[in-house]
Amino acid sequence: MPYKDFFRKKSIDQILKDAETGLGGKTRLNRNLSVFDLTGLGIAAIIGAGIFSTIGNAAASGGPAVSLLFVFTAVACGFSALCYAQFASRIPLCGSAYTYAYVSFGELVAWIIGWDLIMEYAVGNIAVAISWSEYFTGFLSGVGIHFPGYLSIDYLGASRGYHAACRFLQSGNPVSAIPSGLREAYDAWMNAPHILGIRLIANIPAFGITVLITYLVFKGIYETKLASNIMVLLKIAILLLVIGVGSFYIQPAHWSPFAPNGIGGVLKGVAGVFFAYIGFDAISTTAEECRNPRRDLPLSMIFSLLITTILYILISLVLTGMVRYNELGVGDPLAYAFQKLHLNWLSGIIAISAVIAMASVLLVFQVGQPRIWMSMSRDGLLPGIFSKLHPRYKTPAFSTLITGIIVSVPSLFLNLTEVTDLTSIGTLFAFILVSGGILILDKNHSRQKVNFPKGTFKVPYFNSRYILPCIWIGIFVLLYYWNPPELKRFILLIRGTAGSVGHEPEESLRILISQEFPILIYILAAVILTFFAVKDKFSLIPVLGLLTNFYLMIQLGVTNWMRFLIWLVIGLVIYFTFGRKKSRLKMLNAEKEKL
Repeated sequence: MPYKDFFRKKSIDQILKDAETGLGGKTRLNRNLSVFDLTGLGIAAIIGAGIFSTIGNAAASGGPAVSLLFVFTAVACGFSALCYAQFASRIPLCGSAYTYAYVSFGELVAWIIGWDLIMEYAVGNIAVAISWSEYFTGFLSGVGIHFPGYLSIDYLGASRGYHAACRFLQSGNPVSAIPSGLREAYDAWMNAPHILGIRLIANIPAFGITVLITYLVFKGIYETKLASNIMVLLKIAILLLVIGVGSFYIQPAHWSPFAPNGIGGVLKGVAGVFFAYIGFDAISTTAEECRNPRRDLPLSMIFSLLITTILYILISLVLTGMVRYNELGVGDPLAYAFQKLHLNWLSGIIAISAVIAMASVLLVFQVGQPRIWMSMSRDGLLPGIFSKLHPRYKTPAFSTLITGIIVSVPSLFLNLTEVTDLTSIGTLFAFILVSGGILILDKNHSRQKVNFPKGTFKVPYFNSRYILPCIWIGIFVLLYYWNPPELKRFILLIRGTAGSVGHEPEESLRILISQEFPILIYILAAVILTFFAVKDKFSLIPVLGLLTNFYLMIQLGVTNWMRFLIWLVIGLVIYFTFGRKKSRLKMLNAEKEKL
């Protein structure tokens, strides 16, 4: 296979033609979504576990300054959102970053990002389903309904918890002293029925909600948007109530120190916070079901990002103002804060809102995943059945059912404690490619006269040559006067490597490579990108999208990078054994060469 074939690209005109004809009319979707519906889908996806769960651990690490993390993350997402908006407006199809990469980078990169999105959506939804189960059973317990523990926990989690509790008991502690988290697993294991020595333990609520949501998505986009809009309105109303009531219990003294653990503490929560912001990615997968995609997709992405960022900042400030930040490292920080202030009635309302919020997140991403598969199938990179629509409901039937299976079945048995990190790294990778894709697309368009369709959104152009160096100077000045501990440590290691201070040169070099390697890679990449951005007058916003998202990406752990790379290797094996042989673009190019 010639090297250049790895990067064969589809033209925008060809992609739009394929979508319009629907490959024989078999893959044309119903257009039912307005800008209000799309914004609702974006809010539904963004306001979920981030605001009801991970915000607690992020606040415990970063203190009240976690509100700035939401601002920084929203800005980073904002750069990418504008790039998504241009692509979505120019190529209003349901493939999201996969389709955009096919146009700008070529087929191999498109496959990689498509495979990456499968991980992002599927693994993320398993986590959401498990989280929904925890909130749902907690809500039932709060109203006096007992749900059997062995039917709301995964097998491995119950087994590990049971053995940990046994070790605790062997130390002479009474059963009543077992910590609450271990006690739930211990009781589930002890009370579970068993057949042939195998205990029957499974997370039934997680399975049930996934099946219900999958059925709703299978039925049609109209039913999906109706359910999404209702859930969004309910949870926004409840969050505004939480902000309003909580503001009367704020103690400004709790905001000091504002950043107790420095910038490093704030950035510890980046994975969980960023996990909450991938909603506008899902909006782009509904492009072929929008009434006016060129206008509505960009508007809905920007609206959903602005609304949710404001809500996240207000919630984080109210939460850290009500309770000391170091007490918030719990699974349900909002409910905990109001319970501590003896506002138990509001804790119950928060529990209801959490159940609704998690269900809405699950809904949106169960919509997005099948549509990406449908796009990949259209291009021949997946079997044709993935793009087949239901004759009545006009939804990608097979893809939707497979999505339901790969989320619902694992949610019965898995305990995914680190999936937010794994999902975040996939999302950041997609954002980087979309931002880079705009640079490539703009560069190609600058070489030829392109007539954009009327109403097409375009990322505003600001010349990097004059602005980007000023931004770097501002960052260096800020770091010089702020002088955070992380910067001091990095400088000492550099100087130690040179043999002037601190560790022995060999030891400093070893530490620098093993512990600070990601930041070294970032610095190198940033220098190279800045050089070309200044030299070739790149558009500033996509460049900032690349720089900020790559910085967030290096903050994630080595374990997540390894899992991410393993997943990509598996995807490459599938591509080279199936996709490259069945590629529709390959066949079209072969036909052209024969003529």
